[in-house]
Amino acid sequence: MEKIDLNENEIIKKAKYCLKCKNKPCSKACPINTNIPEFISKIEENNIEEAYKILISNNIFSHICSLICPQEQQCESACVRGIKQTPTEIGGLEEYVNRQAEKKSIKYNFEIEEEKNKKIAIIGSGPAGMQCAYDLRKKGYKVTIFEKENIIGGILNYGIPDFRLDKSYLDKIIELLKNIGVEFRTKNELGKDIHINSLKLEFDYIFIGIGAEVPSKYNLGDYQSIYEPDFFLKSYNNNQYIKNLGNVAIIGGGNVAMDCARAALRMGANSSSILYRRDEEHMPASYKELKDAIQEGVNKEFTTRVIKAQGKNKIESLRCIKTEVIDGKAIDIPNSEFDFKADTVVFAIGQKPNRKILEDEGLKLNDWGLVEVDENGMTNIERVYAGGDISESKATVCIALGSARRAATAIDKKIRGE
Repeated sequence: MEKIDLNENEIIKKAKYCLKCKNKPCSKACPINTNIPEFISKIEENNIEEAYKILISNNIFSHICSLICPQEQQCESACVRGIKQTPTEIGGLEEYVNRQAEKKSIKYNFEIEEEKNKKIAIIGSGPAGMQCAYDLRKKGYKVTIFEKENIIGGILNYGIPDFRLDKSYLDKIIELLKNIGVEFRTKNELGKDIHINSLKLEFDYIFIGIGAEVPSKYNLGDYQSIYEPDFFLKSYNNNQYIKNLGNVAIIGGGNVAMDCARAALRMGANSSSILYRRDEEHMPASYKELKDAIQEGVNKEFTTRVIKAQGKNKIESLRCIKTEVIDGKAIDIPNSEFDFKADTVVFAIGQKPNRKILEDEGLKLNDWGLVEVDENGMTNIERVYAGGDISESKATVCIALGSARRAATAIDKKIRGE
């Protein structure tokens, strides 16, 4: 949702629009079960401090989630108002509360339970890893996060550009974790510097949240100006702009594709276009992200499948074919091939877990290449749990947080003998 820059009376009016349903379908649809009617009720009472405490006590990523999570596909999709009318602006109201709390310097006291003589290793410092670390540290366990990069934050740091997420919000979460006693060890990569079997000798339980790091792509030809989304966005986020992009074609239709398309324009591309094989209705990107991209000058080419790149020494165009969507599937339309002018291509059609590393570590994967876990996030290896993109398909940040919380709760219960 966009920022709600309204006066107090208008905000309260939006809060009153919520029906405050007793069975809370919106909260059930929220992957981390935010108590939505309760925090909105506090806005209605003009009690921003209590609204903020309700949000932050449940989710330390509340401000980040309000900015980047697809509320229209999660909590707002379950809003009773939305059946016949416009749903309550849950994401916008949550973002407003967090901004007001920041403006008024409202603080929340994060308390740690009695210290316990149990050690937990978290592999990966992305949303899932940090959430699991927070939940377990709160219970009094000694928690260490291992991160392969030199910088903490995972996808929130390198994968989401600053025009979508102010990195100061991430810095505050990292600082909070450090302040409550979570230890960070950077430059420690699973399968290279650390291994599950050796970590089990030092730690009582392990949680793996390394994310899906292998980009999906297909062969377009042997050209240098074909990029993976991680590299492309890291180049932008690290201010190491790729030069001479020319006309950029982004293959894909999710939020990552939108981020790449907008980043391309900021890095000096002559044009930036989204080429997606399905129509807008079936596009996985949120409507807001698509709208923002178009407003900034990104072009959209729906029902278009890229077949191959063309050019002698460098890409000059893409050979494409038009498609039609039948039962959700993109079907090529015979004799509809055409050429699309492009100099640079970015694949943004999804990410997969690193199968080799995970299997080498002894983890069992399912048919989709994801780590196989039970309802509590437990893997096939005793005392080892997993969550986030390596075990959840199409995981949003909030879905990753929810899976991490389930694992943390299960680990705590195991230790307690429940």
